[in-house]
Order: sequence, then structure tokens, then C-alpha cells
Amino acid sequence: MKPVKSEIIDKADKVIARTYNRFPIVITKGRGCTLWDSDGRAYTDFVAGIAVCNLGHAHPRVTKALSKQAEILFHVSNLYYTVPQTELASWLVNNSFADKVFFCNSGAEANEAAIKLVRKYFNDKGEEGRCRIIAMEKSFHGRTMATLSATGQEKMRKGFEPVLNGFDFVPFNDIEALGSKIDRSTCAVLIEPIQGEGGVRCPAPEYLKGVRQICDETGTLLIFDEIQTGLGRTGKLFAYENFGIEPDVMTLAKALANGLPIGAMLTKEHIAEAFVPGSHASTFGGTPVVTAASLEVVKILIEENIIDYGRKIGEYFKQKLFRLKDRHESIIDVRGIGLLLAMKVKVDGDKVVKACMDKGFLINCIQGNILRFIPPLIIGKEEIDSLAACLDELFDRLD
Repeated sequence: MKPVKSEIIDKADKVIARTYNRFPIVITKGRGCTLWDSDGRAYTDFVAGIAVCNLGHAHPRVTKALSKQAEILFHVSNLYYTVPQTELASWLVNNSFADKVFFCNSGAEANEAAIKLVRKYFNDKGEEGRCRIIAMEKSFHGRTMATLSATGQEKMRKGFEPVLNGFDFVPFNDIEALGSKIDRSTCAVLIEPIQGEGGVRCPAPEYLKGVRQICDETGTLLIFDEIQTGLGRTGKLFAYENFGIEPDVMTLAKALANGLPIGAMLTKEHIAEAFVPGSHASTFGGTPVVTAASLEVVKILIEENIIDYGRKIGEYFKQKLFRLKDRHESIIDVRGIGLLLAMKVKVDGDKVVKACMDKGFLINCIQGNILRFIPPLIIGKEEIDSLAACLDELFDRLD
């Protein structure tokens, strides 16, 4: 006999650290853009594991690639070469600005690698004092001590002080503030092309080009954290392609393996030379099973035209949200690119999330009053229309 929902929740609360405020449902199955709970109730998923399951749940090609590799070779040390890791790295290099890839297990680890690399790069050049990194206010780069220290949200640091030294902060979208902060101690600028956890805050026109220009003029490296924006989320393979520039270093994770743990740091040859044997490593980074699945994920994105479809359906979704804004005074703003969309509201966002869940839709709230919509890139018009109708009804009561 299967355990009932209350038994599972009670057991989990006893044995799992309470680092999340979990909703009182137990997800047991997923297919495409639909999730089912232990009671058999279906939910349309507009969270996608927080921008992870870009191909939806249980994609058959990914499942097949994962199963096939698991039968051949599960894990070996990075002391040896493997085919899946090599092929995935080659694909990423061939489809980006980069020449080299470092694999790890998460976005935070990818950002840790980037932080270490840019410091080591200047140290190797004999510029030991060039070690500070400028990040953005309201940014989010991870929860390890280094990435927490690089995160521009004081509320996330509370209780963990002292954070690590070496990070300075300027407002996002303020090119003058950035220019005035860079000095001879600055080695890099770390920035999300679109701030995800900070509220889906998009760059002003020409802002990122200005950041690139300042970095070029001062010899400062530019790191793009594309953990949330990468792999088709913004209608391009990588978000930087929307803005006509390239970074020197880029970090990826989340959607890279559609739910399996992987992170990657990409960079150019002359910068990557700062990492030599012993300077950085990861036991599970780029394991054969995960990279085999990831390689299939990125192939599907291209071969099945998922990115182009996501861009078009994202435009459709955004127009639906704008129409809701025109109808309801409780909606302050609509913003985002591709299928990284948000709606700022005057009401408690968590209440809207709960009301949508009761109606069979999973959405996300950040910063207290910003509803974030990050569904699988395969989401359909009918599913978007159904959510829009649900939100319309909810805001009729809230206005």
C-alpha cells in the first residue's frame, strides 16, 4: 500500500533540513508540461524546476540517452578521458564564443570556478593586486560562501557573516556607477544578462554593450552568469546573443541537462590557461551519465527547433500578460524576454501562487510581489490561455 500524502510530508519534515518552504503536495510523476501529485491531481507546470526542465518532463530522447549510458559506463575519475564529456564540451565550444569548458555539478560551483579563474588569471600575469570582482545589486549567483559573497542581496547573507572579501556592488543598469567603481584592483565584472531571482530585471538598451566597452577599455574580464538565462530560455541559445556582445567567461547549469546535476564554466583559450592541473577540480564534474544526457538535451534544442518555438510562444505569452495588465489595476508591470517572464503586482504574490495551485497551475513568486513564469520551452498556447484565464479571474477578485 502506497504511503498517503500526509505520511510522506510528515516523514520528510522529520528527516530533511528545512531549507525550503515546501508546498503541501507530493509530486510523483511528470510528462511534458504536466506534473501529477500523490493524489493523482494534475498541474500545468510554469516553474519547470526553476528554469531547469526546458524540454519538459521525461523527454523520451533524454531518457533513452540516460538509460543507454548508464548501462555502459556510470562514473570514472576525471583522471581519464570519456566520450560523452568530450562530445558535450566540443558542442558547447562549437556553439558559443568559448574555447574551453570546465564541468562541475551546479550553478554555484560554475560561478565558484569563474571567480577562481579570473583571480588566477591576473595573478599569473603578475597583477596580484587585481583581485576584486564587481557584481550587481539584487543579483543572485549561488549559496556557497564565495557565491553568496558575490550576491547583491543582503537578506541572503543574513546570519552568515562575515562574507568573503573581494566583491564590490553597483546598481544594475547604471553604466556610470560601474565606470566609476572599476579601478586597478578590479579583475572582473560578474553580471546576469537578465536578473532572474532579482525580479526578472532586463538590461536597458545598450547597457550590456556599455559594460563590454568599459571592460575592454580597462582590461577587465566580463563574466556572464547564464545559469538561468542560458540554453534557449530567452529565445536564443545564450542570452548574450540578444545583446550583440560576448563575455570572456560564462557559467551555465540548470537547463543544461534538463534536471540532472551539471554546471559548466566556459571561457577563452588565453584565460583558461590559468587553470592548470591541481588549480581546480570536481570529482563528479562531467560524469559520463550526466554529460550523455546533456549532450542529447542540447541536440534536441537545435534539431527540434525548440529555441525558435520558445521565442515565438514567449512573445505570445507576454502579450497575454500585457492584456491582463490592461484589465487589472493590481498588475503594475510585465517584463522579460522569451520564456523568462514576470508580472509585478500590488498584492501578496504568494497568495496568487497558492490560488493558482488550487486551480491546477504551478507558478513562482520572487521578491514578495513578482510572479515569475518560466515554463518548459515546449509550453503550448492552450496551456498559456488557461493560465491567463485563471489569472484574469483571480485578479477580478483582487482588484
